Amino acid sequence: MTVLDYSKGNILLIDDTPDNLRLLTSVLSEQGYKVRSVINGEMGLMGATAAPPDLILLDINMPDMDGYEVCQRLKMMEETADIPVIFVSAVDETLDKVKAFGVGGVDYITKPFQVKEVLARVENHLNLRNLQQRLRSLNDELEERVRQRTAELEGLNQTLQAEITERKQIEARLQHLAWHDPLTNLPNRSLLMRRLQQVLEPDADGNSTLFALMFLDCDRFKTVNDSLGHLVGDQLLVAIAQRIQAQLTPQQTLMRLGGDEFTILVKPVHQTGEATQLAEQLQHSMMVPFKIHGREIFMSISIGIVFSAPHYHHPQDVLRDADTAMYQAKAEGKACYRIFTQSMHAHVVQRLHLETDLRRAIEHQEFSVQYQPIVAFSDRRIVSFEALIRWQHPEQGFISPADFIPIAEETGLIIPLGEWILRQACQQFQAWKERLQQQATHSSDLVDQAFPSVSVNLSVRQFTQPNLMERIDCILAETGLDSQLLKLEITESAIMEYSTSAMEILQQLKARQIQLSIDDFGTGYSSLSYLHRFPVDILKIDRSFVNRIGKQGENLEIIRAIVALAKSLNISIVAEGVETDYHQTYLHSLGCEFGQGYLFHKPLSVPQIEKLMFHD
Repeated sequence: MTVLDYSKGNILLIDDTPDNLRLLTSVLSEQGYKVRSVINGEMGLMGATAAPPDLILLDINMPDMDGYEVCQRLKMMEETADIPVIFVSAVDETLDKVKAFGVGGVDYITKPFQVKEVLARVENHLNLRNLQQRLRSLNDELEERVRQRTAELEGLNQTLQAEITERKQIEARLQHLAWHDPLTNLPNRSLLMRRLQQVLEPDADGNSTLFALMFLDCDRFKTVNDSLGHLVGDQLLVAIAQRIQAQLTPQQTLMRLGGDEFTILVKPVHQTGEATQLAEQLQHSMMVPFKIHGREIFMSISIGIVFSAPHYHHPQDVLRDADTAMYQAKAEGKACYRIFTQSMHAHVVQRLHLETDLRRAIEHQEFSVQYQPIVAFSDRRIVSFEALIRWQHPEQGFISPADFIPIAEETGLIIPLGEWILRQACQQFQAWKERLQQQATHSSDLVDQAFPSVSVNLSVRQFTQPNLMERIDCILAETGLDSQLLKLEITESAIMEYSTSAMEILQQLKARQIQLSIDDFGTGYSSLSYLHRFPVDILKIDRSFVNRIGKQGENLEIIRAIVALAKSLNISIVAEGVETDYHQTYLHSLGCEFGQGYLFHKPLSVPQIEKLMFHD
């Protein structure tokens, strides 16, 4: 029988999610740590004071008492003040990270976490704590020995000198470990904050240092870790650090914040061109591939730049704004640099407020669904409807899906939101079908025609859910809707990016007679040659192509190619954004069968559709 060695340290887990507690407990216990776990902040405080652990892993988002308050209260109590606290959270925003370090946290791990990363950070901080305790112990021992052996000082001088040397070595090692990253040996976040504080303080004459802070993030680095493993990823990070360092002067200090994030402190700086020229030089240097274990790996970096200003008084504000500028560079296509402006910060704050409102809106069900008809070109008969979500904010009024859907995608809120839309659409169409059936039994004049289907968009996050088919089956069973009346719209990029798993999912949808529609076709991977591999029922030609129809000099070969290929594969075609009779005439002449757009109908509310369907 294996006997675990609990001498490695005692760890307290505070998390309101049982799955997280079970996973972390299992992983840490297997490594020889003694683990206790609690499900809320109050129990965490009781557990920490009753039997202080060596380290605490603390979740941020918990009911009643969040992680920030728990950490603050721990730091206020003498018996728990020195216990290192590592925050674990699904929130990856800069403002949350800054707050975590501000209340006393020593580190920050983002969910979903990597096991190796959790173990590495736990071991690092426990080693740091052990070295601190050993240093205090050595100091106490030395003082006691000096008192006891004053008379023997001459004979014990050599031994004492050896112990003093050892103490200095441990102290030097502790200092280095506290201020440097163990992987790259670069200055770490703590040293960055210290140096930023120094440059923010005026000198004896009241003059401030002019500086620039550059925030660097490796583009698509996660792909390397996921495909080649974390060992290759670590070696790549070391190589990236060395290449960046080779471009710098003594006045430019490279530091690693963690993960694939680096910063460069440039001081003094006299004009913006010094930092922007360095940014261009660094990005140019990344054009040469890295060779790791015989593999060539191409890597690019996105850079945010912030310059010193009189309103900066705290290091975390400088770092926040540099991070904001970096994310702006990411949003504008990656592999570029952007200089921070106040409008960027205002946008981040606005986005944070919108995310908060979005969470509340989901809880309070502030959303509604409208349906835009899809018609047959031949007789303008409605054959289907597309379900479109609408948000009427109680204070701001209508908020466009283009503003909140990307936030829902990034935060994962799109999963409950998308499921709600699917359930609403299925319930509504089942109710309409039952109403038509009742009318049919009482009216001999009712025209017998096919009941229209409903199309629901499926996001990338939903498409990659492990239990996607289970959730769809559950909703169809709850609402009673015939699966043949449901169409799911998926973007071309989602299918191509997850082509292996996509094939299995699409086949399962086909087995349930759920039709599949590829949305925005032609704007993503231009995968005309791969289309035959997937069991697709409908292609939706993106409105950007339809808008070109009738404009002089526009090449419309892509529309002809899409229509010809779809017809050869017996796939139906729906054109989006049909706004003029000329659009309809041209598309119909090519063989396109169906259209959707303002020429026929705008998105309609439930009462408007009922007036249309039931002649109310």
